[in-house]
Amino acid sequence: MTRTVDVVVIGSGVAGLSTALGLAATRSVLVLSAGDGSTPWAQGGVSVAYGEDDPLDHGRDTDIAGAGFCDPRTVRVLVEEGPQRVAELIAHGARFDRNADGSLSRTLEGGHSRPRIVHAGGDATGAEVHRALLAAVRRTGVESMTGRTVGLLRSDSGRVVGVLAETGGRLARIEARAVVLATGGIGNAYLASTNPSPVRGDGIALALRAGASLVDMEFVQFHPTALHTGETSGQLPLVTEAVRGEGAVLRDAQGRRIMDGLHPRADLAPRDVVARAIEATMRRDGSEHVWLDATRVAPDLLRRRFPTVLASCARIGVDLVSEPIPVAPAEHFLCGGVRTDRNGATDAPGLYAVGEVAATGVHGANRLASNSLLEGLVFGRRVATALTVELPPAGHGRSHEVMLGEDREPERIRTILSRYAGLRRDAAGLHAAADELATAGTGPLATVARSVVVAATTRQDSRGCHWRSDHPHTDDRWNEHVVVRLDEEGLPTTRELQPS
Repeated sequence: MTRTVDVVVIGSGVAGLSTALGLAATRSVLVLSAGDGSTPWAQGGVSVAYGEDDPLDHGRDTDIAGAGFCDPRTVRVLVEEGPQRVAELIAHGARFDRNADGSLSRTLEGGHSRPRIVHAGGDATGAEVHRALLAAVRRTGVESMTGRTVGLLRSDSGRVVGVLAETGGRLARIEARAVVLATGGIGNAYLASTNPSPVRGDGIALALRAGASLVDMEFVQFHPTALHTGETSGQLPLVTEAVRGEGAVLRDAQGRRIMDGLHPRADLAPRDVVARAIEATMRRDGSEHVWLDATRVAPDLLRRRFPTVLASCARIGVDLVSEPIPVAPAEHFLCGGVRTDRNGATDAPGLYAVGEVAATGVHGANRLASNSLLEGLVFGRRVATALTVELPPAGHGRSHEVMLGEDREPERIRTILSRYAGLRRDAAGLHAAADELATAGTGPLATVARSVVVAATTRQDSRGCHWRSDHPHTDDRWNEHVVVRLDEEGLPTTRELQPS
């Protein structure tokens, strides 16, 4: 089966749907997805700057969380265009929680200097954002297809001119003038993640095979508070840091507050700071988790604001209202990804990337809480605008297939990456990871794992969510971005450093 459209969008989360919605009036669009991605699972909310001075403060908070490694021009785009994108989302029918006077209810999360997080259904913001966007896209008549992307089409000149998708047991060939990756992050390249199972880095591997480059792959964010269910792999329930924003605190096994004296914002410090403090406590105590104590927060507030968290806790027999709950860090978000400009263009002609799969520089070395849904809204619209103004020319002549491949030992790859390139890294472990991955083949998980390992090996300092125990300090000599490309053998390697 062969189809032809103007644009194929791979992924149906907030970034993909925002892109498709922005293109619907002017371009023929097909949204191809194997699932809904991470968006429906997002709990906390959307960070959005309201008020005359808040965009400046929001930008400053973003840069502080990003360890001073954010691109200031990209951050300015995010915080200045964000309010309009959220207003449009509300116009499309998104139902955010409101105060008694009708104003949007806003809460505080880690790394934010003021309450600016709008939310829906208490802690079901992602599900509401996804519902509203999906309904809006369907009203436009944009076509969708369920299936897994297994390859890209590339012309002899190197332009990406379509995709190959496995759908309903058949292989579909979809030719297009542009392909937009909105495939999310790399969560299930690790053993334990807050991401659903299809999110494993396929977009990263596709981009590399198509000739694009990656940047900042060492910056993998671990959420401090995934619910400790006793499971050691798979998707773990998230406990939004908005619970800490309402007054919950982290405690060790003896009941002592973990974050006291470690950071001016204590339990609401940036995620990398909190996650490392929890990891250090667990290592010191020989425990598998710490405790999140919300027992001093008003029970009615907890029940109203956090029904999703309460339900997750109830499933393992604990009550957020009356007892501390067990939590531990888990892989959550990729702050790097496919290198793009501020309009989503990669360095592979015809290929665009948006959302978590993309590295625009907006997150720096560590993402600020609740900036991810905002990123999808803002940069999805920017990609759509760019492709509306100027669509790449149609491909001519032959095209060849750039296939994704399969991983022979996915669990072994996840184990290697989790063991050696998790929250704490060092040269010995990273070299061991590289050696063990040498026989892992060239499937998407192996490609992602090698990309993280080679980038983490190259960056010999610590900043944001990249922590090298053998280089524990930030070193100004490493104020550069690590760029990853494929070598002549088709393996990820660092070819250059890019000034920050």
